[in-house]
Amino acid sequence: MRWDSLFEDLEAQFSAERTLARESEISERVRVELAGLDLADRLRGVAGAEIALVLSGGISLQGTLGHIGGDWFVLVVNGRQWLIPCASVSHYDGLGRLARKPASQVQSSLRLASALRGLSRDRAPVTVVLATGPGGDQRLHGVIDRVGRDHFDFADTRGEARRGGAVAAVRTIPFTSLAALCSSGNQGL
Repeated sequence: MRWDSLFEDLEAQFSAERTLARESEISERVRVELAGLDLADRLRGVAGAEIALVLSGGISLQGTLGHIGGDWFVLVVNGRQWLIPCASVSHYDGLGRLARKPASQVQSSLRLASALRGLSRDRAPVTVVLATGPGGDQRLHGVIDRVGRDHFDFADTRGEARRGGAVAAVRTIPFTSLAALCSSGNQGL
């Protein structure tokens, strides 16, 4: 009958419109969700995995992604830990498409200053890599003395223990100049 084919055609059109509307809604929800992700969410999505990156000064690093704070992360390279501000990375390789929101509010509220205060409190000897522009970096060996909101004081000991006589200079370093911090023992990097 002619009406049967008419109703079948109407049902097919209605079904196609519903499918199209559903696909459009899904696409829009994905776009909205992606717009809410930040870089730390993407990094948390691959925590524990091997990634490669290039710092804005041109230093290439490849290692295992460790702790992730609000605006920094730790990369373990050949047994050494690199604390890297997210803003000092030129680009990443190996992040993939996974993302994960922070497990707690504390995790996302740990900013660079918090991580540096922990290193200062422990008097941990570190190598500071300063971004000095394309094709260059400056490396300082010593201990973080004090940490402010957007800067830190660094006692340059040139690799020796932190004693008054071993301090070559105390430098105040703005966070914006920091390319990375590396755990002790990387003087050859």
